[in-house]
This record gives sequence, structure tokens and C-alpha cells, in this order.
Amino acid sequence: MTVRVRIGTRGSPLALAQAEAMRADLAASHADLADPEAIVIVPIRTTGDAVRDRPLAAVGGKGLFVKEIEHALLDGHVDVAVHSMKDVPTWLPDGLEIACVPTRADPRDALIANGKVRTLDALPEGALVGTSSPRRQAQLLAARPDLRVVPCRGNVGTRLGKVADGHMTATVLAMAGLHRLSRLGEMVAPLSPGVMLPAVGQGALAYETRVGDMAMQALLAPLSCPHATRAAVAERSMLEVLDGSCYTPIGGLADSLPGGRLRLSGLVAMPDGRRVCVDSSEGYDPVMLGQEVGGRLRSRMGRDLEALWAAG
Repeated sequence: MTVRVRIGTRGSPLALAQAEAMRADLAASHADLADPEAIVIVPIRTTGDAVRDRPLAAVGGKGLFVKEIEHALLDGHVDVAVHSMKDVPTWLPDGLEIACVPTRADPRDALIANGKVRTLDALPEGALVGTSSPRRQAQLLAARPDLRVVPCRGNVGTRLGKVADGHMTATVLAMAGLHRLSRLGEMVAPLSPGVMLPAVGQGALAYETRVGDMAMQALLAPLSCPHATRAAVAERSMLEVLDGSCYTPIGGLADSLPGGRLRLSGLVAMPDGRRVCVDSSEGYDPVMLGQEVGGRLRSRMGRDLEALWAAG
């Protein structure tokens, strides 16, 4: 059988696991894609994967994890791209769109720690915590100003290994990634959104296609989750108002409520955790809800947010 769908993805273990899950879902939803040769996964090395010794902000931001994959999509080398939603920049290149958001995994962060530590409060004074996320750093320091937060990049296995080897006391990882790699057993505890608001889109996947590719979009339609889609729209609308980049500590989480309503919680902070602004609201229209919460956060942060933009 000839190949019918080419899935573009990063080559990390987590990204490949996400692409394999997408392939399985497509095969289960379409009898003519059940043949193992009908769908192929095309790993693409991104700049974000190649540059591992510097913070993302120093080399161009989170778009570095999707740029080369999007080029392959635009050039016709792949038919669909699968990304972690939190890696997708606020604005997409002309000619591309997010055609499908499947069911979202657990959006929370998780604490990974060595020794007998079981909670964030139980970390010893001055503990060394590794993360390269400004959002996680700001919230960690807001909760525990005594912690020593140090840069820590690499895939999930690398970061778990640094804790296990004692190079640092703890780190924070996404629950969704641990689940998709079957490594939830190495988690100490999930962190509630009240303590650690997740990144915009965390736990969700984005299936990106060329604008107007009706055939590919029809194949993806059975995989779409309306709740995850509306949540993603609300969170990304908030991010657009905040003009968020990888320099800016921003968190956001939308939850579905009865009757079609959404509750959106958003956060903007200074990287040192000394100032954290949180806002939330409920509504039916995800775009308007995101704009409302984002607008209030932007107004409250004022010149501090302008300073973060200037740094970017």
C-alpha cells in the first residue's frame, strides 16, 4: 500500500510517542489507514533540539521547536505536523493552521525530587531546583524564595536523570509528558494550578495542516475534542493579548464548566517571583474570555510587563 499520510514531528522520545499516538488514532478512525504502511512518521531535527547549552530565550524562543517542521509542511514534505501545544508560537506562519486539538492530557506540572521529599514545602532550605522555564522559576520562587533555581534543559529522561544522580534536588516536569512516556512512577507529586499554573496549552497537542487542505482536515476531524479546542483558543487568546514570549513568565489554564461555560485562570509574573499577578473569569466565548483575562493582567502588570517585552 502507498503512503497516504506523512506526520512531521520532532525526534525526541516524547515527540515520537505523541506522533505514534496520532498514527494509532488515525488508523483506528479510518479503515483505509489501518495498513501499517499507510502512515509514516517523519522525524525532523529542529533548532531547539540542536541547541541545548543555552536558554531558549537566548537563541530565539519557543518557536525553535516547530520552525523546521512548519517549513517541511509548507514545502509539502509532510502532510501534517504534531506539536506540543505549549511549543506553538502565538502567531502561525501564513498558510498554516491548527486543524485539530485532540483530547487533552493532564495539564498540571509535577514535582520530581530525590530523597524523602514529597511536597514543594518539604524541599530543604536552599535546595537546588533545575528548570529553564521562566514561568516555573517565577512560581517556585514566589512560593519558596529560598530555593536556588538553576537552568536545566534536555529531554524528560535527561532531567529525570539529573535528579536521580543528585546533580540537583528537584525539577518540575509536565504530567502529560511523564504519562506519555510511561514515567509517572518517577513523579513525587502533582502541583495544583493554585501553586503552579501550567503553561498555555500544556497537556494539549496541536495538529497543524496547510490552510485549505480539506482532505487532511477531514481525516483529522474524528480526532478533535471540542473541550480541548475551546480551552486552547481561550488560553492562546490570552497569550496573544499579553504578547507572550519565552522571556515572559505566563501561565494559563481553561476548564470546561457545565452548560458550555469556560473558566480561565491566567498569570503573569516577574522572573524572580517577587511580583505575581493572577486573574480569572468565566464565559462562553473563548476568544472574548481570553482577551478579558489577558487585558486585565496586562493592565495590572503595567510597566513591569513592558520591561519584560523590552528584554525579549
